[in-house]
Amino acid sequence: MPQDVLSLTGCLWTPRALARAEHAQTARHLGLPEIIAPLLAARELDSPGAARAFLQPRLKELPDPLSLRDMDAAIARLVEAVEAGERIGVFGDYDVDGATSSALLTRYFRALGLAVRVYIPDRLSEGYGPNPDAMRKLAEEGLRLVITVDCGITAFEALEAAQDAGLGVIVTDHHQAREALPAALAVINPNRLDETFPHKQLAGVGVAFYLAMGLNRALRERGWFTQTRPEPPLKPLLDLVAVGTVADVAAITGINRALVSAGLRVTAQKENAGIAALMEAAELKVDHRGVRCSQVGFQIGPRINAGGRLGRGELGHQLLSTEDLAEARRIAAELDASNQARQSIEKEMVAQAVAQVEGSGQLERARGIVVSSPGWHPGVVGIVASRLVDRFHRPALVISIDDDGVGKGSGRTVPGVDLLAAVDRCAEYLDHYGGHKAACGVTIQAENIAAFTETFFTALAELPEAAFTPRLAVDAPLPVELAQLGLAAQLQQFAPFGMGNPEPVLVLPGVSAWNGRLIKGRHVACQLVRPDGGAGVEAIGFGVAPGPVADALLSNQGAWDVAGTLSVDHWRGQERLQFRIKDVRAAQALPWDQEPARN
Repeated sequence: MPQDVLSLTGCLWTPRALARAEHAQTARHLGLPEIIAPLLAARELDSPGAARAFLQPRLKELPDPLSLRDMDAAIARLVEAVEAGERIGVFGDYDVDGATSSALLTRYFRALGLAVRVYIPDRLSEGYGPNPDAMRKLAEEGLRLVITVDCGITAFEALEAAQDAGLGVIVTDHHQAREALPAALAVINPNRLDETFPHKQLAGVGVAFYLAMGLNRALRERGWFTQTRPEPPLKPLLDLVAVGTVADVAAITGINRALVSAGLRVTAQKENAGIAALMEAAELKVDHRGVRCSQVGFQIGPRINAGGRLGRGELGHQLLSTEDLAEARRIAAELDASNQARQSIEKEMVAQAVAQVEGSGQLERARGIVVSSPGWHPGVVGIVASRLVDRFHRPALVISIDDDGVGKGSGRTVPGVDLLAAVDRCAEYLDHYGGHKAACGVTIQAENIAAFTETFFTALAELPEAAFTPRLAVDAPLPVELAQLGLAAQLQQFAPFGMGNPEPVLVLPGVSAWNGRLIKGRHVACQLVRPDGGAGVEAIGFGVAPGPVADALLSNQGAWDVAGTLSVDHWRGQERLQFRIKDVRAAQALPWDQEPARN
């Protein structure tokens, strides 16, 4: 495919991977059609064994918890605490990963008969992670042991304060570590620089679950469990692992695939009162496919996050750790209201930010966006930055300025542009900053924002233009006559879909759109058929109107390549095949150096 052929939305389609002979052979060995071969290639599944392990993930194949560095030291100290009946502290975080992690350990230690003191810092006044005052406070309360979850790997000052106060700390985290580690009894983090544990994608809640796994086994081996003190089952905690992992946008690959697959099944059973109440508040509907990652990411996760964004970070942990359904419903209602308030604040801030972008001339002169304003809610700036990236396809930083002239900002970027590297070029204008390639946070004095903006734009201008071209990764061509229920079911074997394991995007080449109709002014339904009037499939493009995709689908003219996903809808007991449209372009040569597979 010529590299300058763009879709109707200005997007460049690129193959996610090109299948080789071994991928086609693996597909045949598994009884799958060759259309599956590029999906195997994209996931580096080069043999039947690797493909089978991916398609049928099993908890019993999880690696040993003791393969993580410092796990043995952490378990030894925790065994001592359990046998002595110590009160244990858990220092969490206000986001979903932190809330699920702290709730998981709370539920587990309660099952062991231990008292737990959970500390969730206030996002607005304390910020992220352990701080010296909080550590001293916990020591003053008489605690001797604290476990951090989803935080702590760079909390050097806070953990030194804990050590000075006689407080032992076990760090469980998954964020990128530095060469030096904080002072702690144990530091368990798959992303330690000296860590050989291969599964770097674990979320914080996954690391916490591994700690519970290791401790449970150690207590079993010591004969601590008895008929009157039974061993707590760990499988019911997997709903928390699934929710935290998916909402934290961790890759659904490797051991996360086994944890999330099993966890989503537990989630659907609604055994956790908090999750059940939240699903009820969100009016989340569970069909034959069970709870899906998209439902966690767009309905469950944002509600748990809403408390922390608006200054009630403890609500997420309280919701997920309670056994009382009435209390869970009360907290879920409060979180749902906070989420609605967050959405209202976000909508107003996005409108103001868009107006600022369009009125500043940034779109004409720069490849990035920087907007700022007094009074913007600091807990929502990250979401607003994401909305600006979605709208303008450029890296964006959104800064809230407080009454003292201090700006707190959050940035997001487009695929292919390293945001942290660009921000690093502007370090002289920042009080603090941190993050990674895709997202960052900054603290800046208001008077430095203009100079920061120009330096940031200069850094982006030095990058190749191709880095800013929107791209759609497509998996395989699919002749429309092969779009059938059986194939859709086979594609579902690759679920759960999420970061690192996207839902397959297929291309129907050279089809015509018939019987196009507008639905609710925003969606377009139609039939995609062979130009000769042969086989076709029902299709829908959500949110494509108004726009060029809607115009093409409603025109009843032309031949199109249509990219989208193949799914099965269940309606009134009937199965119905549906192609969900993502993008459209004028019919071209396929983006593969081969004809589409037809078997």
